[in-house]
Amino acid sequence: MFSSVRVPSDGNEDKYSVILPTYNERGNLPVIIWLLAKMFKEHNLDWEVIIVDDASPDGTQEVARQLATVYGLEHIVLKPRAGKLGLGTAYVHGLKFVTGNFIIIMDADFSHHPKFIPEFIKLQKSKNFDIVTGTRYAGNGGVYGWNLKRKVISRGANFLASTFLRPGVTDLTGSFRLYKKEVLEKIISVVISKGYVFQMEMMVRARQFGFTIGEVPITFVDRVYGESKMGTNEIVQFAKGVWQLVS
Repeated sequence: MFSSVRVPSDGNEDKYSVILPTYNERGNLPVIIWLLAKMFKEHNLDWEVIIVDDASPDGTQEVARQLATVYGLEHIVLKPRAGKLGLGTAYVHGLKFVTGNFIIIMDADFSHHPKFIPEFIKLQKSKNFDIVTGTRYAGNGGVYGWNLKRKVISRGANFLASTFLRPGVTDLTGSFRLYKKEVLEKIISVVISKGYVFQMEMMVRARQFGFTIGEVPITFVDRVYGESKMGTNEIVQFAKGVWQLVS
């Protein structure tokens, strides 16, 4: 059971902006938005979701517009792009429109459950962390729905990066995180990687800048609908990315 996180009543309320990159998430978007809205309401938190859609052909944008009429334009903000331009640039694009002082990045495919967000916030407030990241590989974290090959690849990737880069984070390739807005802006301005290696470089750069990072164990569930975005090319790019950061 997750404890409630209450917004302070001293006039300095925090606002949480979720940047949600989407591509062909028509079926997933209504449910993930419902879960986010429910969680934020239950914990009395100010919030918005910035949907960055990369020209999905399945009607994701139309669903997003309908959701904006249900939850309000102050909560659902659609900022589409012309095509598939990459995860890192999706965050850069979304950052232009956020109005919150904290930013949450996550996937729209149920891999990341909003129920963990209050734990992120609780940990961040307790030690004033610059970043809180979800980890599948510490505490009671875990992965569900992956075959052995993918588990080995993910574990191996994290082990490789941790051995050579030593960022002090147990899950370098995760993409469920909470950032102070100014921290994300500074880190993302210097990140050069794309694809699978992008999230790893974010943590490496964070350590280089001296930012503090906390971890919350999460359960990661492989996407329920649609196809996984990780393939052989992503693995190759990850290996190249580690080498570039080391050299």
